[in-house]
Amino acid sequence: MDLNLLKRLIRIVERSEITEFEVEEGDLKVKISKNNGTVQQIIAQPQTAAPQAMPMPNAPAPAEEAKEETKSEDGGNDYYEIRSPIVGTFYRAPAPDADPYVQVGDTITPGSVLCIVEAMKLMNEIESDVGGKIVRILTENATPVEFNQPLFLVEKD
Repeated sequence: MDLNLLKRLIRIVERSEITEFEVEEGDLKVKISKNNGTVQQIIAQPQTAAPQAMPMPNAPAPAEEAKEETKSEDGGNDYYEIRSPIVGTFYRAPAPDADPYVQVGDTITPGSVLCIVEAMKLMNEIESDVGGKIVRILTENATPVEFNQPLFLVEKD
């Protein structure tokens, strides 16, 4: 499903008096509902797969789901992969005119803010849960990211 279409659907629900909207496209099912003046987005996985709960933008995602170890392309080192805990827009800096949170080669500690993922007008700071060195930034600034999409490769201490 197109991300721009999804954003337009959310805006339509926000501006209308309806409280719930649901649509299916192939194996993808999207349900948007308003509760207490806020709009929530729930995206279900294809019906043939085991159901998984999608974290909401205002809830922190468990670190275990958002990160995992991976082999590098050269097969030499094990790198820790930091993944997006939510669907949204990836930003490397807190503001357009500010310096990025991290660069390739920077040393980070657990709790270091690495980037922001904006979801439904909420800015979610993504923090590292490991210490090490940023080896690669896998996503371009101001681009859409999916749930569980790799964002950074970290060489752990």
